[in-house]
Amino acid sequence: MTGQVRTVDGRVAGRRGQATRQKLLDCLSEMLSTSPYRDVKVIDVARKAGTSPATFYQYFPDVEGAVLEIAEEMAKEGAGLTELVSGRSWAGKAGRQTAEELVEGFLDFWRKNDAILRVIDLGAAEGDKRFYKIRMKILSSVTNSLTDSVKELQSKGRVDKDVNPAAMAGSLVVMLAAVAGHQKGFQTWGVKQAELKPNLTLLVHLGITGKKPAK
Repeated sequence: MTGQVRTVDGRVAGRRGQATRQKLLDCLSEMLSTSPYRDVKVIDVARKAGTSPATFYQYFPDVEGAVLEIAEEMAKEGAGLTELVSGRSWAGKAGRQTAEELVEGFLDFWRKNDAILRVIDLGAAEGDKRFYKIRMKILSSVTNSLTDSVKELQSKGRVDKDVNPAAMAGSLVVMLAAVAGHQKGFQTWGVKQAELKPNLTLLVHLGITGKKPAK
């Protein structure tokens, strides 16, 4: 952990305090993966971390405040998804690889952060602007890069001028997020993980370039 970490009352936490704070966040993350968000209580998080509720309240106003801390850190990592698109080629076999790596990146990121992403989606759906902003932070970075990709292809005459770059990019990113969050559900339809990726790759490549990916 870098930079100064402060307690709720504004004091700078020492190294030991920072370690305790991080342990509380780690324990909360673990609990979110096994329990419904609404069922997680301060006393349970503190007990799991081997400390007291009073210590928890030194660093976080409530469970929701701690969840937002986890979500913000995860969003910073999510912004890195744009590197899978920014400056990448959509021509020929390189274009297929770009689409494949974007799909892989989304599926992996959602699997890794499934629990906190479910909480973010819940908060955003209920109209909590804090969770909505975090969700948009994750999606916007990739959407902006894909928008630039479509614009560049249009400037070269390789994509129809009637295509709205932001609408296409945004639609694809929302689709990827929805599919990534529904990965287990596909199994009930008899779709294996290995079958999901190439079909998503096809959709992404078609959306951005208007063409099937090169073999």
